[in-house]
Amino acid sequence: MSNIITITDFNAPELDVYARLTEAQLLNRHCLKEGLFIAESPKVIGRALDAGCEPVSFLAETKHIHGEAKDVLARCGDIPVYTATFDLLTQLTGYQLTRGMLCAMRRPELPTVEQVCRDARRVVVLENIMNPTNVGAIFRSAAALGMDAVLLTPGCSNPLYRRSARVSMGTVFQIPWTYIGDEMSCWPHPGMDQLQELGFKTAAMALSDDSISIDDPALLREEKLAVVLGTEGDGLSNETIANCDYTVRIPMSHGVDSLNVAAASAVAFWQLSR
Repeated sequence: MSNIITITDFNAPELDVYARLTEAQLLNRHCLKEGLFIAESPKVIGRALDAGCEPVSFLAETKHIHGEAKDVLARCGDIPVYTATFDLLTQLTGYQLTRGMLCAMRRPELPTVEQVCRDARRVVVLENIMNPTNVGAIFRSAAALGMDAVLLTPGCSNPLYRRSARVSMGTVFQIPWTYIGDEMSCWPHPGMDQLQELGFKTAAMALSDDSISIDDPALLREEKLAVVLGTEGDGLSNETIANCDYTVRIPMSHGVDSLNVAAASAVAFWQLSR
């Protein structure tokens, strides 16, 4: 295969995308159309390809070229495939590759909120959740447990960051998502107004004196419901809670006051998507 290129120079500029560019540089906020992201593992890369994402190059462990990476590479024609041993790739990237494979891909154009919500009954709103692992885990739960779409406020970690996409097992490419507004000032208003115009009632997941239990029948009766989850440390802002139609809690026992946001999301999605 003529497109298989053995790495001999760690400083080669074509390897910058894997070894030296930060997630922020890959995102390229100044020109989003030229932004890139890194997909890790054959499963995640395969789901990105299924979603129509365009590959630019691969970085793969030599032994996987004709093994686990074979089927993915066969889908991508003559895209350059940079290869080396596991130890050399770890030295190059600074971390151990999952399933020995990375792919640099062009960022897809994001849909509008209206497009994402057009046929949706249950959507997720993530308010300023910064941990990529939590974002990825929430996406995986949303896809698995019946949610139709995910909306993120501008303060959230990007779902296409390598760790988010990997933790999500590629579901970031399967469930529709977009940002609700492009400035921090867009949430809770006018973002919440937009949800109301689209016919959604909003349910803030928060501990509050006036919160209702997650199994309250009123929630299941709502034709369209947006489940709003807050940041890892402080939870949802007081303004967001005050503007939501419902404040919802998950009943706890043994003196536990709350769950990690990713764990709480799984419970909420399972209950509220029925």
